[in-house]
Amino acid sequence: MFQVAQHALHALSPETAHDLTIGWLKRTQRTPLKATYAQHRIDKPVKVAGITFPNPVGLAAGLDKNGECVDAFAAMGFGFVEIGTVTPKGQPGNDKPRIFRIPEKQAIINRMGFNNYGVDYLIEEVKKVKSSCVVGINIGKNKATPEAQALDDYVHCLNRAYPYADYITVNISSPNTPGLRNLQYGEALDALLAGLKAAQETLAQAHGQYKPLFIKIAPDLSDEEIKSIAASLMKAKMDGVIATNTTLSRESVAGLEHAEEAGGLSGSVLTDMSLRVTEVLAESLAGSLPIIGVGGIDSPEAAKARLEAGASLVQLYSAFIYQGPTLINKIVAAL
Repeated sequence: MFQVAQHALHALSPETAHDLTIGWLKRTQRTPLKATYAQHRIDKPVKVAGITFPNPVGLAAGLDKNGECVDAFAAMGFGFVEIGTVTPKGQPGNDKPRIFRIPEKQAIINRMGFNNYGVDYLIEEVKKVKSSCVVGINIGKNKATPEAQALDDYVHCLNRAYPYADYITVNISSPNTPGLRNLQYGEALDALLAGLKAAQETLAQAHGQYKPLFIKIAPDLSDEEIKSIAASLMKAKMDGVIATNTTLSRESVAGLEHAEEAGGLSGSVLTDMSLRVTEVLAESLAGSLPIIGVGGIDSPEAAKARLEAGASLVQLYSAFIYQGPTLINKIVAAL
């Protein structure tokens, strides 16, 4: 079924194919038609940051930006689903076209720009979720918000998401929102983390429940930058780190069609780069914070390598698009 659907969808533009797929999953996820993509979830529970994940393979943020299809993705066997990135106000994102396939490398370039309907819409969708899978909400800032006021946007989303998320991820590493990656460094990072930690502690008291905060970082970092970020995360007592987002590098796809398009590159070409970041992070953190590995995880072998490098969980995105739901259980079964 997936191969037939994939052939048809890949004849369309990437964004049209994405919109049609999300629309179908949203309409069918709580109906008998979910049998067209559902499969038995393999349970291999793992406890990370105080949360028991049914299995260690999750869906990365970016595919279900508005939280409309959590039950559908849970039915495919994911142990957790991360939705978003969501911003305080809805925004259209960057101009189209803004997604490009590089099938020779099972890669994708996107410059979506946090297109979403806003955090209030996402929360209403999360309230409808029926499945028992763990749900993470990935938050960002609006494009129009100045860097100096970024914390306000993150705290706004954190306040709204907190009662409904199992964990919250702070996205400071997308390459498609101007200036966002500047928040990964030095005093800007320390100030952001301190503000987020204060808000988290207030919310934990108000709701009588502690929800972990993860920080998602870029792959385009030197070893020294990774070590500096790790020190900041430990100092601020963050609960975990997600490594990594998409890359600006084009070395691995040079000469291929669409390779020079602006945006973040994801897929199998990211495997080694993201693995290196995980290795340096793990050494720097020395077990003080858990790592969620994402980026180029396209096989059981790639997932095992990420866990051996120090990650506790892994997430799929591009390989899931190219290979379909069977990849989930293939990886879980091998771990």
